[in-house]
Amino acid sequence: MRHLITLEDVSSAEIERIYAITEDLKTKFQAGIREPLLPGRMMALLFEKQSLRTRVSFEACMTHLGGGSILLGEDAGFGKRESIADFTRVLSEMVDVIVVRSKKHSTVEEVAKYSKAAVVNGLTDESHPCQALADLYTLREHFGSLKGLKLAWVGDGNNVAVSLARGCAKVGMSMSVCAPEGYQLPKSFVDKLKQQVPGADITLTDDTTEAVAGADAIYTDVWTSMGQEAERDQRLKDFANYQVNGKLMAAAPKTAVFMHCLPAKRGEEVTDEVMDSPQSIIVPQAGNRMHVQKGILVWLLGSQA
Repeated sequence: MRHLITLEDVSSAEIERIYAITEDLKTKFQAGIREPLLPGRMMALLFEKQSLRTRVSFEACMTHLGGGSILLGEDAGFGKRESIADFTRVLSEMVDVIVVRSKKHSTVEEVAKYSKAAVVNGLTDESHPCQALADLYTLREHFGSLKGLKLAWVGDGNNVAVSLARGCAKVGMSMSVCAPEGYQLPKSFVDKLKQQVPGADITLTDDTTEAVAGADAIYTDVWTSMGQEAERDQRLKDFANYQVNGKLMAAAPKTAVFMHCLPAKRGEEVTDEVMDSPQSIIVPQAGNRMHVQKGILVWLLGSQA
């Protein structure tokens, strides 16, 4: 049984396979065709956190593919009425795939341990693989190819940054991660990634201008994520010089695009000027969540038909 918990779970060739499926299905979607490749398949959405893009994109894509979905929130009693093992064993008797959006990464790992169904990480505190795959696919669409592109991440070295670093290494992109001291990607993570993917080009810096020099895409995220609200005041101070604004975008090539996984705190990590500029590709980036997740579901479930 294959799962998608982090991008360590997929090879470069498998990413290309997912993208080939995505491109085929997106082309058909734009022509008004919803190809039902997964008829009768059931997906459970097991969410501990709020969601717009992840929930709607997964529900929509499974419907387009001919399957169905069930949202399981507080009412299901996950992690409260019974053990995760018991909950998962029973749930996976009834569904084909479980998408888990959890507060702790260990939760999705435990679900995968006991599940007979494919498990997909819909977001944890450590990883957001579906977001990263959609982001890189968006750049592939925009530039025609990924190999040799540079992504500049400006902000907290969070779960999305971790997943993008893994993804960039596997598709032949370089990545510059710019964050203040205490918020950078752990050096141990970067060293391990370079061992796992020879040739991985990941650099760490605290200089925003250095980070965006030569960048094809500039990416940021909120400075205070869900669950970090108590740190908000300190984070606002620590990240005050890391805003993506017109001045920073001007330090990058004119062809550079702006990306954000959303939701954004306009006026904090990014200005309206950048969010709404012609360089911003945040809307197609969000829309590609649905298309890439179709590719993921067909890749995971199609061979198990």
